[in-house]
Amino acid sequence: MARILVVDDQHLIRSGIVTLLRTVEGLGPVVEASDGEEAVSAAREHRPDLILMDIKMPRLSGLAAAERILALGLDPTPRIVVLTTFDDDEFVYAALRAGCSGFLLKDMPPQQLLSAVTATLSADLLVAPARVRRLVERHAAHHQQPPRTGTDGTSILTDREAEVLGFVAKGLANEEIAEHMRVSESTVKTHLNRVMTKLDLHSRAQAVVFAYETGLVRVSGRPEAPGTPDGR
Repeated sequence: MARILVVDDQHLIRSGIVTLLRTVEGLGPVVEASDGEEAVSAAREHRPDLILMDIKMPRLSGLAAAERILALGLDPTPRIVVLTTFDDDEFVYAALRAGCSGFLLKDMPPQQLLSAVTATLSADLLVAPARVRRLVERHAAHHQQPPRTGTDGTSILTDREAEVLGFVAKGLANEEIAEHMRVSESTVKTHLNRVMTKLDLHSRAQAVVFAYETGLVRVSGRPEAPGTPDGR
């Protein structure tokens, strides 16, 4: 019974989405908030599995609210999908960089919205992996930073963890990564979970952004054969 939080300062839009979601059998309680501040409080109180978050709101923006919610350390971590009226790459990149799992357009048909909500609850990435990769490759250069390292000057990731992160950044699913690395899918998930914990990442999309911005993965072509993330 998934718990859902809908955040939007426009009452008509918010109530319409809430009413639609409440018609779906199998979903848990659907709560609502009218701005970013209320969203943070509601997330802390109701522990939602999924948050549909508007971006432009009074008192606190959707992106700022998403960052605060993810910083709460809720368990499990809620998946946050931003709601927007424009399919804007800069906006989507900012949302993914903040730890959101994807975005939805407010004018999408109701059935499509319900399908997207269902997909997000069963996966950890709403935006298609190929689009995430193209988007990040276009924008990561403007945000590049030195790679995060341990106190001894070496990477905080093991070789295997860095390899998994590299394949994730290239758009491969866990099953495909397991095939490349010749390990089980559960082993891939274990490595990826450790990557997310060590780097304090909240979504698969945010992991892709991190990999490109830190230079752990180059802006290049298709995934290479097993080895380091850039194929060497």
